[in-house]
Amino acid sequence: QVQLVESGGGLVQAGGSLRLSCAASGRTFSSQTMGWFRQAPGKEREFVATLTWSSSTYYTDSVKGRFTISRDNAKNTVFLQMNSLKPEDTGVYFCAAARPYYSGIVTRASMYDYWGQGTQVTVSS
Repeated sequence: QVQLVESGGGLVQAGGSLRLSCAASGRTFSSQTMGWFRQAPGKEREFVATLTWSSSTYYTDSVKGRFTISRDNAKNTVFLQMNSLKPEDTGVYFCAAARPYYSGIVTRASMYDYWGQGTQVTVSS
């Protein structure tokens, strides 16, 4: 069983930056695709970014050029650096992990097996 714990959320003004972290338990981290999703009030959870176990990255169009996903396999941690934040980036951000060596669609929430509890990001205008 993999446990995920997010941190780093908070309140920031538009144009500011935040760095989210997600610490994972277990011994399979380096072989797992890790993703970030977000959910705004009254909306469905949406894909933000993913970093596969083979080091490929994917981003939703609205965050390309502003967000960067990275990982430190030695520390079992995945990061989401968020720059030039906008009010529409507000939401609860969730970290997710797929099963080891997963090679399918990475933008669908249903493809991930493990989820963190989420961290709130609020961007004021």
